[in-house]
Amino acid sequence: MTGNEAIAEGAIRAGCRFYAGYPITPQNEITAYMAKHMPQRKGIFIQAESEISAINMVLGAAAAGARAMTSSSSPGISLKQEGISYLAGCQLPSVIVNIMRGGPGLGNISPSQSDYFQAVKGGGHGDYHSIVLAPSTIQEAFDFMEIAFDLADRYRNPVIILGDGMLGQMMEPLLIKSEIRNPCLSGRQAKSETKKPWALSGCKNRKPNVIRSLLLKEGALERLNEELQKKYNNIRAREIRYETFNLKGADIALVAYGTVARIAKSVCTKVNKYKVGLIRPITLWPFPCRIVEDIADKVKAILVVEMSAGQMVEDVKLAVGGKAKVAFFGRTGGGIPAEEEIINKIRLLMR
Repeated sequence: MTGNEAIAEGAIRAGCRFYAGYPITPQNEITAYMAKHMPQRKGIFIQAESEISAINMVLGAAAAGARAMTSSSSPGISLKQEGISYLAGCQLPSVIVNIMRGGPGLGNISPSQSDYFQAVKGGGHGDYHSIVLAPSTIQEAFDFMEIAFDLADRYRNPVIILGDGMLGQMMEPLLIKSEIRNPCLSGRQAKSETKKPWALSGCKNRKPNVIRSLLLKEGALERLNEELQKKYNNIRAREIRYETFNLKGADIALVAYGTVARIAKSVCTKVNKYKVGLIRPITLWPFPCRIVEDIADKVKAILVVEMSAGQMVEDVKLAVGGKAKVAFFGRTGGGIPAEEEIINKIRLLMR
């Protein structure tokens, strides 16, 4: 499958039963796949009239208890930011997929990682966080959908899948281990799934539920923010994910995520004079600060590689805390770092 198709199929098998989206390259295959397969598998597909409409439809479906999702690419995700802030403020589980393209503005349709700040620093207004997962293979693009929906339900929080145009368009073999991984036979949760007593699902036998983010009574909004911060601290303590490669005895550590991490891993096997290791953050938020901090005491330098002008490098520097030299190599506007470019940067650092 392509990455986009794997994301869509993974979402359906994870129990997604509501999808609203609007076309934009390079993620159109997600929308097309959902348009074909959601109605066949007892789900709801809506092509909204805009990205803003799509995210607010997701908000409504999530409030009713459905596993709900939308997807877009960089400019479209920008339009969804207000709705994502509303989802966080209402504590509604949802999954948002961003297949990043070059920017700013309309930019181009080539792969990029320049939406990192937007994803991990909130993006919309208010003190909130989305959980952010960054797959680097088609298999992970598929597998992470189940993780994303489960995390969204567990913490009642938006979860972002952050990919790029390369991951979305390329094709790789995919292993699907079971026909239905998290069955949901209707728009509401099946008995096997997490119960949602807070959902707006009718109140014949209980008091009405109220879901809102407008809190005007003095102190009410501050109490909500305190509750949210406790939740975010819990997520930081429990949900950090990362991969390491060749780190033991490394002279220099590369830090890269997504498809760039694939290039960086290949570099680790091709530098003869120095030993090169890799840290691949899988959760971009919460960021794996501890492993980066630990390796800073053991290497001569850390090199961050991104398809951006330098965004994740700021979180790496915060984690390192001045313990080691942190360098950066990036390509922008759809440029893809080449192995030889990274190797040349390593040689310069190790002089």
